[in-house]
Amino acid sequence: MAALIELRGISRAFPAGDGMLTVLHDIDLTIEAGEMVAIIGTSGSGKSTLMNILGCLDRPSGGSYLYAGQDVGAMDEEARARLRRRHFGFIFQRYQLLPDLDALGNVEVPAIYAGQPRDTRRSRARMLLDRLGLESRTGHRPRALSGGQQQRVSVARALMNGGEVILADEPTGALDSRSGAELLDLLQELNAEGHTIVIVTHDREVASRAGRVIEMRDGRIISDQCNAPAPAPAAAPPQGRRPEADSLAARSSRLAEAFGMAVRALNAHRLRSFLTMLGIIIGIASVVSVVALGTGSKERVLENIASLGTNTISVRPGSGFGDRRARAIDTLVAADAEALSAEPYAASASPEIQTSANVTWRGTSASISVRGVGTEYFDVGGFTLQQGQLFTPEALAARRQVAVLDPDAAAAFFPDAASALGQVLTVGRVPVEVIGVAAQSAPAPGPQSPRMFLPYTTIAMRITGQSQVDSISVRVRDDADMAEAEAAIEALLTERHGKKDFFLTNSDTIRSSITSTTQTLTVLISSIAVISLIVGGIGVMNIMLVSVTERTREIGVRIAVGARRSDIVAQFLTEAVLVCLLGGLLGVMLALGGGAVLGQMQDNLRLVYSAPTIVLAFLSSTLIGIVFGFLPARAAARLDPVEALSRE
Repeated sequence: MAALIELRGISRAFPAGDGMLTVLHDIDLTIEAGEMVAIIGTSGSGKSTLMNILGCLDRPSGGSYLYAGQDVGAMDEEARARLRRRHFGFIFQRYQLLPDLDALGNVEVPAIYAGQPRDTRRSRARMLLDRLGLESRTGHRPRALSGGQQQRVSVARALMNGGEVILADEPTGALDSRSGAELLDLLQELNAEGHTIVIVTHDREVASRAGRVIEMRDGRIISDQCNAPAPAPAAAPPQGRRPEADSLAARSSRLAEAFGMAVRALNAHRLRSFLTMLGIIIGIASVVSVVALGTGSKERVLENIASLGTNTISVRPGSGFGDRRARAIDTLVAADAEALSAEPYAASASPEIQTSANVTWRGTSASISVRGVGTEYFDVGGFTLQQGQLFTPEALAARRQVAVLDPDAAAAFFPDAASALGQVLTVGRVPVEVIGVAAQSAPAPGPQSPRMFLPYTTIAMRITGQSQVDSISVRVRDDADMAEAEAAIEALLTERHGKKDFFLTNSDTIRSSITSTTQTLTVLISSIAVISLIVGGIGVMNIMLVSVTERTREIGVRIAVGARRSDIVAQFLTEAVLVCLLGGLLGVMLALGGGAVLGQMQDNLRLVYSAPTIVLAFLSSTLIGIVFGFLPARAAARLDPVEALSRE
């Protein structure tokens, strides 16, 4: 039957300057199951390096290592981690307990990586601690335990997955004589139960407790003596080792452990965690607020456009805005409006003549925008009558000197709208009677001067003297297609004029232009906010790299008790994602709270939040955590366990 541990020609060399420093020279060693072996030697003799190779924490530079007939040198990192979980238990001189876990939590860590169910591992951890006399200390963290108690916790951890082979590195070095003697008694008890014990020490008194003593000097074995006959193996193998579980539940348990460690790490460094989140908080809040502001501004502008008239098409002379020859075109006349009004796609149509005049009333004078319009203008423009009446076709035909004021014009002359009715205003030199006050359903965008509306026939004959009109507004029926209506208007007026000496604009064109501009500005400002998210992500990466450096020993301990590289990656990646998710949540809350405060302070400011934007913000923060957390997580997983365990 093959020996449990068999080393043949093992050597280990490390880079040293331009050359190599050989620490182990052609080590040949066989350890049988159930032996208690002490490896003794002075500092620098190579005994700790040999123990690291035995425990699969380090790889030899040459030679072969067989464990129960398996070639350890041919194993990949995953297989070596599995070997450590299933067969080895470590007891370190400095205990190497995880400071954020209590005694019970420290003991059950190896079982977590082995995929054992929570109830099963907790029960076994309690049983081991009870056996070692720590039943009243299970909820205490390492700093609340004495040195002897901490070492007993590490023994329980070594036994958690069975501990077929227990490797003890200077186990009594940090203990007083009494605690040291108690620990050695415990190791002898475990050896009697069938555990193979390997103790590395420089103390010959400690070594004398072992059945076999191997002495090393300068990387070589110089003696191998038996203190006493090896005890007969126990009738049954050490109890406690169970088949590993790799089910979905086992993986979920490992992820839950990673999440718990992330929460504990963030809680232990709250200020640093918050400062790490700050870039994410600002970036997410900026993105959500900018999109909400852009959406709200767009809605307000579109509402204002709608107030000018639903589905409205305007006809103006010339080839476009700014055409200097437009004033010389006299073919756009009121008869065109009448022809358009009769078309099936038109709900209403009105000609319009625009001018400004000095209007006076009893010594009060103001510059007013005077518009000559038809009877259907108020329907086209979406006006609501507040007082009096609107023009009638008879007033239009008779060119009566009557006027309808908007609320601003009425307020400029009269204390209230009702007192304006029946009053006579002088427009230039033409007296007109106020017959009504009308207001648009919503204010038009931008500042507006007071407006007075007269029959266009009155304006043309008594004020401007022109025969043509400045524009025609057509309200298209709700059930008509806007594009078809525009094409029909163009065809009709081209036929009437004999040429195309006019141009058309419609509310859809304006709406599309404003929507496009608003979206462009929103994307531009959002891009700036995204930069702050990237900066925040870089901050997360930097802090996580610092965290890896600070927790190097913890990483080494986890690898020693059987953690896979994927487990280490999951732990630190979860922490980075959690930082970004919390930052995203706080950022969204800041955006919503800030929007509510601004809404109370400024009535004209509108922020419209959307669920897709908020969901996208959370997805962005998660992606940032994954992208910028991967490098630190990978760096943690690639740490050399021997170097990590020796780091102060």
